[in-house]
Amino acid sequence: MSGQEVVFTLLGIVAVGSGLLVVTTRQLVHAALWLVVSFGALAGGYLVLTAEFVAWVQVLIYVGAIVVLLLFGIMLTRAPIGQSLDLDSGNRWVAAGVAVATAAVLVTVLVMGFRDAHTPLKPGGGSADELGASVFRTWVLPFEVLSVLLLASLVGAIVLSRSDIGPGRGRPATERGPDAGRPGPARDGRGEGNG
Repeated sequence: MSGQEVVFTLLGIVAVGSGLLVVTTRQLVHAALWLVVSFGALAGGYLVLTAEFVAWVQVLIYVGAIVVLLLFGIMLTRAPIGQSLDLDSGNRWVAAGVAVATAAVLVTVLVMGFRDAHTPLKPGGGSADELGASVFRTWVLPFEVLSVLLLASLVGAIVLSRSDIGPGRGRPATERGPDAGRPGPARDGRGEGNG
């Protein structure tokens, strides 16, 4: 094994390990921080594969924007930050079985498809020129669908974070009536006012 393959393998182990910690930790903020580690290891893998532009986009967008968006979503929706036992659905072993089965299928397909194949690492394969031509010629429709999906998730996060939305809220006092907010007359046991 060459030095590049050793570094790539170590980065893959870090990415998979931190990914497992993302889905097994009981604290949401810790999950977001482990996600930063996983994304950072993935960016390092892109650097080893001589795709410098993709690596820096990974750092800027995913580590610098998506994780921050997740943290803001946690804070704005007032989600519990500490350990939350009520968030555990009890399907942990079913989820683990599905994850192991999916990983086994993916590894089997990769091994059968690329058994002894080696790709030479030539510099410039991940440059902005080649990626831009590929994205805006071949993958333009999925790119636009993804942008609409991200916009919808951002609007949903804003709607969830607003506390003035609901029945009877958010209307001016004139629409609710002139006596809105004023205490009514005190009533005795017969339902009539005292004064």
